[in-house]
Amino acid sequence: MTHLPPPSLDRPMLGIAFMLGFCLMAPLGDGMAKALAGTFPILMLVFVRTTTQTVLLAPLVARNLASLHLSPRLWRLTLLRACLHILGIWAMFASLTYLPLADAIAIAFVMPFILLLLGHFVLGEEVGPHRMGACAVGFMGTLMVIQPSFANVGWPAMLPLVVAVVFALFMLVTRQISKEIDPITLQAINGAQASVMVGAAVLITGAQGTWPIPQGADILWLFALGALGTLGHLCMTWSLRLAPASTLAPMQYLEIPVATIIGFAAFGDLPNGLAAVGICVTVLTGLYIIFRENKGRSA
Repeated sequence: MTHLPPPSLDRPMLGIAFMLGFCLMAPLGDGMAKALAGTFPILMLVFVRTTTQTVLLAPLVARNLASLHLSPRLWRLTLLRACLHILGIWAMFASLTYLPLADAIAIAFVMPFILLLLGHFVLGEEVGPHRMGACAVGFMGTLMVIQPSFANVGWPAMLPLVVAVVFALFMLVTRQISKEIDPITLQAINGAQASVMVGAAVLITGAQGTWPIPQGADILWLFALGALGTLGHLCMTWSLRLAPASTLAPMQYLEIPVATIIGFAAFGDLPNGLAAVGICVTVLTGLYIIFRENKGRSA
């Protein structure tokens, strides 16, 4: 088990290193899902993803069983979070069967704008006109990425928007409980809850009867898919323990160029002219919102 310093002890360079790990693992895992979706059903990939997370994290949680003693309210919120996690992973994996990797991830990066609006209208957080305007521009940039994809594949081009909305809600729920549950315990609980729910759905529908049996290298690739997703989220959690969020937030946009490189190397995909402009608009407005938030905190 990795031993981390207390949350109050900032180690920015180590935090940045963990965030770089996340920015590499997240699109790499999505690239694996895109490749595996040609052989295995999406629901099977979701089940592998959540089950692997449970298996990897269970030994860490077993060392502190007291951390599983949660109030009924926290159990309800973790269950809601697990439902959102399942839907978000399914929508992302499904979108990758239709869209280039970089386009899907870039569209999903409308999530910070949605989260900002939800924070304002649902939680009553103060959002000034500059950030509201940046949200509008960011949505325009996202539409520029969606437009050519929608022309090519139709409604599946909207799936990354589902990912963005779902994970914005996922983040709001996480905000409500993150200070009351250890991050590793939270992820282990959610992995177990999601695995049970997906497994039950599979058994009820009989979908497992259509699942091919993994052979040879496929077993390793499926395990790598689950491991990368789990380790990627742990890297993000650890990075936020070691460095200020204001330092790390701009770095998350490195996912897009990494996804572009992986998409081109593995699938020969590159964003077209309009999509490339839209990606630039989305990234720049996202960075502007981060700048305005940091300026507001330091004022």
